Amino acid sequence: MINIALSISTLITFIILGCNPETANDEPMTGYNLNRPDATLILPDVLREISGLTNINTSTVACIQDEHGIVFIYDVLKNEIKGQFDFHIDGDYEGIARVNKTLYILRSDGVLLKVSDFESDDFDLDFFETGIPAKDSEGLCYDKDNNRLLIACKGKVGKGDKNKDKSLIYSFDPGTKTLSRKPAFEFNVDILLKFALNNNIKLQTKKDKNDQAEKPVLKFNTSEICIHPVTKKLFLISADDHLLFIFNNDGKIEDIEQLDPEIFIQAEGLTFLENGDMFISNEGRDKRPTILRFNYMK
Repeated sequence: MINIALSISTLITFIILGCNPETANDEPMTGYNLNRPDATLILPDVLREISGLTNINTSTVACIQDEHGIVFIYDVLKNEIKGQFDFHIDGDYEGIARVNKTLYILRSDGVLLKVSDFESDDFDLDFFETGIPAKDSEGLCYDKDNNRLLIACKGKVGKGDKNKDKSLIYSFDPGTKTLSRKPAFEFNVDILLKFALNNNIKLQTKKDKNDQAEKPVLKFNTSEICIHPVTKKLFLISADDHLLFIFNNDGKIEDIEQLDPEIFIQAEGLTFLENGDMFISNEGRDKRPTILRFNYMK
């Protein structure tokens, strides 16, 4: 009787664990099925080099491409450009974020452009030299709970071995117009590489200089960042790696998801609706640019 009871107890335990969504292999930790977009929007050629987007409401996003100073208002339900405005300054634009009725646009040299009352014909345009310590900044989002903009450094923040495996995100206070002295998030690429290998994430490889063996590499070149409105976690895309990273509030890695290159041609933009639905934009390269929609499943 004891053996039978133990067997039944063990069977029940396995059933419970098998039904646990945290252990089921077919349940994505992200809350999205990244291999099956709920909608694929083919963009017009003028947005071939779309480099950032931010939500306006449940039907429209604002986006920018990385060569010309033009903001496009895109209707994601009708799949068409709803409007646009030009601030007549060409540059390497890498991110856009909305704070109420104000849009902030990130240039790769760390300059922030502020477009106040962007829905008005008489919008105001201001510039801020953030002084961010990186030659190449790519990735901008609004952290609503902390009332700050987050700016990701794609390039290294300094020379020497101490900066070799370091990637940083700084915060910018839109009220005082100042950059934080210390990074809001600091990532060690070597730790992320080990996490990826321990979780069987397929990485690119390169030959080792000494023995010429193929070894896995993680570039971790930030393309875009965004705070999830429901979980409050930080989502980060590295287009060069075709990977999506998820970090908790302390900057600790929680998940890495692979992005199919056939679906994510060149993922450069990321935004969420308030209900958690996610949009990722792709530059066109030799194909048409897209915005992919993924409905939130949790």
